[in-house]
Amino acid sequence: MQIAYRARDITEAHIVAGLLNANGIEAHVGGHYLQGAMGEIGAAGFSNVHVEDEDLYRARELVREYEAGGHATVAADGGDDKPDFYARWFLLALAIVAVFLINLY
Repeated sequence: MQIAYRARDITEAHIVAGLLNANGIEAHVGGHYLQGAMGEIGAAGFSNVHVEDEDLYRARELVREYEAGGHATVAADGGDDKPDFYARWFLLALAIVAVFLINLY
């Protein structure tokens, strides 16, 4: 296994590992126990994302895209998942119910 990414903290390491997993690259996060040795202080530099040797080049490409702030392409079913769409409809429905309740009382 090779280190594809050296994260600042364990949370970022899991984000990158999730990105790699979503693109078909099996990734493992290391450094959990090293980070816990620092106690409540947010330790940095102990978390690494590991991938298989044959996936290293593709993983580093995705990491480079992640660091550049680009949108890494996820190998999905072609579905267009937009969480904001559902949040907007929920807020609209909530506002309508609130107006109805205010007029009721």
